[in-house]
Amino acid sequence: MNANKDAYVIGVDFGTLSGRAVVVRISDGAELGSAVHEYKHEVIEDRLPGSGVPLGPSWALQSPDDWREVLRRAVPEALAAAGVPAEQVIGIGTDFTASTPLPVLSDGTPLCEIDELADRPHAWPKLWKHHAAQAHADRINAVAEQRGESWLARYGGKISSEWEFAKALQILDEDPEIYARTERWIEAADWIVWQLTGVETRNVCTAGYKGIHTDDGYPSRDYLAALDPRFADFVDKLEHPLSPLGGLAGRLTAQAAAWTGLSEGTAVAVGNVDAHVTAAAADAVRPGQMVAIMGTSTCHVMPSDQLAEIPGMCGVVRDGIVPGLWGYEAGQTGVGDIFAWFVDTAVPAAYVAEADRRGQTVHEYLTSLASEQPVGGHGLVALDWHNGNRSVLVDHDLSGVMVGQTLSTRPEDVYRALIESTAFGARVIVEAFENAGVPVAELVVAGGLLKNRFVMQVYADVLRRPLSVIGSDQGPALGSAIHAAVAAGSYPDINVAAKAMGRRTEAAYVPDPDRADAYDRLFDVYTELHDHFAGASRGGTEILHTLRTLRNEVTT
Repeated sequence: MNANKDAYVIGVDFGTLSGRAVVVRISDGAELGSAVHEYKHEVIEDRLPGSGVPLGPSWALQSPDDWREVLRRAVPEALAAAGVPAEQVIGIGTDFTASTPLPVLSDGTPLCEIDELADRPHAWPKLWKHHAAQAHADRINAVAEQRGESWLARYGGKISSEWEFAKALQILDEDPEIYARTERWIEAADWIVWQLTGVETRNVCTAGYKGIHTDDGYPSRDYLAALDPRFADFVDKLEHPLSPLGGLAGRLTAQAAAWTGLSEGTAVAVGNVDAHVTAAAADAVRPGQMVAIMGTSTCHVMPSDQLAEIPGMCGVVRDGIVPGLWGYEAGQTGVGDIFAWFVDTAVPAAYVAEADRRGQTVHEYLTSLASEQPVGGHGLVALDWHNGNRSVLVDHDLSGVMVGQTLSTRPEDVYRALIESTAFGARVIVEAFENAGVPVAELVVAGGLLKNRFVMQVYADVLRRPLSVIGSDQGPALGSAIHAAVAAGSYPDINVAAKAMGRRTEAAYVPDPDRADAYDRLFDVYTELHDHFAGASRGGTEILHTLRTLRNEVTT
């Protein structure tokens, strides 16, 4: 180990709307400077940039050059803010939202950056929240179940429309020319490393969770041909040796050094997923430590020394979080996004004005009102499916539900019920683990919603367990920096680096027994609604699917 106190690493977190860079001291994980670059194109949901070509329902794309701009702007700005000379930075690590794959040529050129293809929607990267491939995911699952594909159980019995295979199959069905022009189908997490090093790599985390890569490799050519004979060659666009987390992907090229202001030859860590890399930042890399990264959505990741089949999980991958352990992933597709939707679309002007008068945001004002209520006082229960359901139903054609409203229902009542609904969704996930015999020993919270103390207390009460909290506001970026320190040779492995550079506060929030008892009653109602509206898979109604089908028919 060579944790030089005068050496530094940089972590870069590519999020949904922006990218963040942070400069970190290797010896103790101190964050010395950071910078954020907002994506010019944000999330491309309605029309393609430049051409104005319209997109269909549930589309979500991004621009690769927005990601390059993070390297050009945020990294040099973070370096300047830290006052650290470039020659003292010995490594850089990156993480990305996932699954965010893009079609590229064999040299890494994105198809959307080829002039004659720029007006083709399927030539652009598909963001994690692109849910327009649900029908293709359904086909993938049905054929896998019919054939008895052994890998299906590793993913809780269902492959998500958010992942690589469904999104690629959608391209084949809807724009076969783009599929044929795709020489490499690659996650943004690996593509950005390609940009930095000039070398193509594939990380074990993204391949395992989003690319259906198990101990036996990718799904067979026979299976892919059963989906569609033209899809039989899909794995050829993916196949590449997988690199371990914390590994050295390559070194900074002259071009990337010019972008970032770093020295040519600086070590570049193997790519990673934003949620999974956060475990290192929280020093939560031991069996049973579940990290919930709570922001626009929530991802739950947990290392374990036990292998089990848990219904509705996003996957269980060997070495998927830290080498030597099984890594589990589950998640909720909408959390902060649900609260933001309500504030943006359903709050009366009088509330906005009162929040402004108090010097508060609308979120802060609604939180202050909601926090004064007793548990169950609003008479509401909601289902947190406004962006579909990731775990445990794995169905992105589901939608939100609110029951119990009366003419006395106020905005703060709905706001609190929405917060509670996401906590109930988290409890469903935790109980699925424990019912499968995989214990959750500690629940650690990270992400932007950590700043809302009321939300955290609701979660502690609903889950009936203490919540630990990460010691950084920049968990993914710090986690990427920790991986960079390992890749640069300063620590022998992620566990040792996480202990030195990561941090958390244990049991920062503890449940109140009386509130927890009251929430148990509400959770029983939530569970009944959950199974009723889940559809035929739970013996319930297909109303939500019918409404989604009608909407798609009308808007397509």
